[in-house]
Amino acid sequence: MRVTNEQDIRTVIDRWIDAIRARDIDGVIAAHTDDIVLYDVPPPDEGVYGIDAYRKTWPEFFDWVAGGAVMELVRLDVIADGAVAYAHGLFRAGMPEDIAAHPERRLRSTFGMRRVDGAWQIAHEHHSMPHTA
Repeated sequence: MRVTNEQDIRTVIDRWIDAIRARDIDGVIAAHTDDIVLYDVPPPDEGVYGIDAYRKTWPEFFDWVAGGAVMELVRLDVIADGAVAYAHGLFRAGMPEDIAAHPERRLRSTFGMRRVDGAWQIAHEHHSMPHTA
């Protein structure tokens, strides 16, 4: 039985999350295009371009995860058609005490994807947090 595009994409995102939790850089970058573009919460403000630059963004985040940070997918919506797709999701992301103090806060993420050699790959990531005064 062939799984759907939506199921395939959810699997890509789930494996990405599992690799983040395991602090496995090869797993994190596994389903990304070589020309990945990342717009993230921390600098650089102009974004990150290419798989080598994307790889370099992870050590600090892995340190944060090693210190006890949680990253839990709350919601993921997927739209896929042919060779392109996007998914947008909400995460609980932070230290457990911060999540407990502000359970309504979410990391907002969007993934632009394209099919490469029959498999879905992430070509664009955009992560943001709501501004708090």
